[in-house]
Amino acid sequence: MDANRAGDGWSALADGTRRAIVSRLADGPLAVGQLAAGLPVSRSAVSQHLKVLKDAGLVSERAAGTRRLYRLNPAAVAALRDQLDTFWQRALASYADVAEQAGAGQAGAGQAGAGQATEESP
Repeated sequence: MDANRAGDGWSALADGTRRAIVSRLADGPLAVGQLAAGLPVSRSAVSQHLKVLKDAGLVSERAAGTRRLYRLNPAAVAALRDQLDTFWQRALASYADVAEQAGAGQAGAGQAGAGQATEESP
């Protein structure tokens, strides 16, 4: 999954109905009718949401008789997870840097204060 498609994946998941569809498909392949039965939208709306998810590369389809079964694309979902893990690791590293700097600043202030008290003592 390239970077542009990953961006499309995040945009596709911005909609609550599409997130609900992805959540249902995580349990296994389903047809549009099966997906629509558990959602407060029409079959037509579910089909439109599936098109957005397909265009983003998150969902694939295959014919099963007269129905089309939709399933998650595990590689695309893994790519989004990798991106999210990267964001999370960056955030944690930034937090650790800020905490270290704050700790070093407080330790330096404490040492300067202690030094001043020593110099002023007879």
